[in-house]
Amino acid sequence: MSAGFHRRTILAGGAGLLTVALVRPGVAALIRPSREATVEAIRRFTGGATVQAGRIHLDMPPLVENGNTVPLAITVDSPMSEADHVRRIAVFNDKNPQPHVVTLHLGPRSGRAAVNTRIRLADSQTITAIAEMRDGTFWSATADAIVTLAACVEGS
Repeated sequence: MSAGFHRRTILAGGAGLLTVALVRPGVAALIRPSREATVEAIRRFTGGATVQAGRIHLDMPPLVENGNTVPLAITVDSPMSEADHVRRIAVFNDKNPQPHVVTLHLGPRSGRAAVNTRIRLADSQTITAIAEMRDGTFWSATADAIVTLAACVEGS
């Protein structure tokens, strides 16, 4: 009986590990957004308006050793006058648990449309920044980052 009990324990444990191994990729897919989730987040930010490339610049290292703190600089070509200024800048990503990273609100009193910050990246991915101008137009830029040590990993 002792050998049978031991064999059943091993078989049950093996079946449990197999179940976890088979279910885990499905769970990870639920945690990480798809590109479609990022596109939807951008659509909500812009209200479905057309987004044009240009006027905004992203400065981020292309190779990131640690995804826990990635420097990001955003600048927008704007005189920041009452007639022509940046209202909002939003940052989006493809693989973090939340595709909408941050929205920054600016105005003509900001002086310059420039922001320096740090973000966390769960994996190698594309970062998109979109600026909304006073006239209602939206401008975008993207940057790719290769992350060697991921951050934001949930469920691990």
